[in-house]
Amino acid sequence: MNIHEYQAKALLKEYGVPVLGGGIAYTVQEAEAAANELGGPVWVVKAQIHAGGRGKGGGVKVVKSIEDVKSATEAMIGMTLVTHQTGPEGKEVKRVYIEDGCDIARELYLAFLVDRASSRVAIMASTEGGMDIEEVAAETPEKIFTIDIDPATGLMPYHCRQVAFSLGLSGKQVGATVKLLQNMYNAFVGLDASMLEINPLVVTVGDEVIPLDAKMNFDDNALFRHKNVEDLRDPDEEDPIELEAAKHELNYITLDGNIGCMVNGAGLAMATMDIIKLYGESPANFLDVGGGATKERVTEAFKIILSDANVEAILVNIFGGIMRCDVIAEGIVAAAKEVSLDVPLVVRLAGTNVDLGKQILADSGLAITSADDLADAAEKVAKAVREEN
Repeated sequence: MNIHEYQAKALLKEYGVPVLGGGIAYTVQEAEAAANELGGPVWVVKAQIHAGGRGKGGGVKVVKSIEDVKSATEAMIGMTLVTHQTGPEGKEVKRVYIEDGCDIARELYLAFLVDRASSRVAIMASTEGGMDIEEVAAETPEKIFTIDIDPATGLMPYHCRQVAFSLGLSGKQVGATVKLLQNMYNAFVGLDASMLEINPLVVTVGDEVIPLDAKMNFDDNALFRHKNVEDLRDPDEEDPIELEAAKHELNYITLDGNIGCMVNGAGLAMATMDIIKLYGESPANFLDVGGGATKERVTEAFKIILSDANVEAILVNIFGGIMRCDVIAEGIVAAAKEVSLDVPLVVRLAGTNVDLGKQILADSGLAITSADDLADAAEKVAKAVREEN
């Protein structure tokens, strides 16, 4: 789960991380009130969307008068902000963050993340703050400093000093960075975050070290422990299909392909997507219906796949263990009869009650292509798409 910048800064502030004063505004009047409360003389008006690159897209403005705060807010609220992370369709801005300005001496990059390779929390730091870190990693990887934190010891002061020195900090900047990193680490671990990115982290003229931006992602599986974080979810920033899938306890992620997938088991789902690519097409989604899905959940899963306008064919790949093939078959038939099925459907069933499942599909009167194995299913669905086109 992602949250907005102003929400991330509010959470970090609770852990002692220094952040600039600011206020959220949904209207020009609220922006004016927030700016007056902050006092100025410099303010920053920031569009709040779940995407980076806002500054390049015109979503961050530094202003020096209340009138300019109002003008910038009026221009941003309701605009479609396009960045390299939103894609060409962009995202509508529905709120802005009015923040104090500051005297910036240097811009740095800092992030905490879960390193899947080492199974540890890692800190990434770079002197190239304010830039796209992907570009830095590709073109000048030597400018990125990374350190893994042993969970047995947690973050130690010497880790923090290593990071500070890698950023070229000195004097009281080092002490400020050590305290900042310790508090950020506590927030990262305490809130079950999966990523905490500060870009830029700024050093001010007065040698303060302050997060000028903040992006936080959280482990959805741990949200039951953090009601305060879960309450920060913004449905307007999330894929409506994924939100609908979550209501039915379906593990669904929208992709950019053309073949809808319904599979039971994450590993089998990944293998299914891989073999679709092997046969020259692309998956439109990741969808794991789970090992104990009901007929009703399967029906909803099928309807969700069909709600994606990019889907040109559907591949159902079920290995029945706990999940019985006849239950899947009943769900497919029920969904196909409820929703106008106008794309090719290929089904591969194996395992518990497979013969009964195949019989249910055969007796349904629907145009369903059966497959013997995974390779056969991928070949048939790819062929069906090409014949349709």
